[in-house]
Amino acid sequence: MKTEKKTKHFRLTSQEHYSEAFCTSAFLAISGGFQDAYTYNCRDGVFSNAQTGNIVLMSQHLMQGEWGKCLHYLVPVIAFALGVLISEQIQHRYKYAKKLHWRQGILLAEIAILFAVGFIPSSFNMAATVLVSLACAMQVQTFRKVGGYSYASTMCIGNLRGGTEALSVYLREHKKGQLRQAAYYFGVIFLFAVGAGIGGILSVNYGIRVIWVSCVLLLVSFGLMALE
Repeated sequence: MKTEKKTKHFRLTSQEHYSEAFCTSAFLAISGGFQDAYTYNCRDGVFSNAQTGNIVLMSQHLMQGEWGKCLHYLVPVIAFALGVLISEQIQHRYKYAKKLHWRQGILLAEIAILFAVGFIPSSFNMAATVLVSLACAMQVQTFRKVGGYSYASTMCIGNLRGGTEALSVYLREHKKGQLRQAAYYFGVIFLFAVGAGIGGILSVNYGIRVIWVSCVLLLVSFGLMALE
């Protein structure tokens, strides 16, 4: 019994390690930027990750009495909140699952959702954006640490704040740990920007099915998490 408990603890620790490794987070960040550029360019100028931008535009149209346009930005915000709720419930229920780590399960669900989005025609852009927002929320709720530091793989504002703060502390105290923390944050921001740039170019030139590139990126993260 004692041996089994130790083995179980080791497996969980190993999975936690790979889910927080920078190599795993790198592909998540590229995918996060890609998804935002995709919905903005292919799905009527709505952000899948940057819900702050959606709320700003929603409020603007609300104040102008443009109810249809207001709803256009409100629905993705609600979908994002729902994605967080679903992810948290999955974590609570399957946190100690043995056959498949719950984070890998959520990645597979996200991949399936984004793959389906590639088949949704432009006449149903709202439905596509809702699904991408749902998937993005599941990702950001599930993967919240890189190298032991809290971060977001689908947005930049928190990472920018954390990286700049760590850099400021390093300049004052010259601790290598703070410099490493800043490097993690700025690295994630850079990779998110790379994903957004690639996603923007491919979306404009090739259309709605380029979201499948994001599926490939997430599959790489899934594979890296399977390493023990």
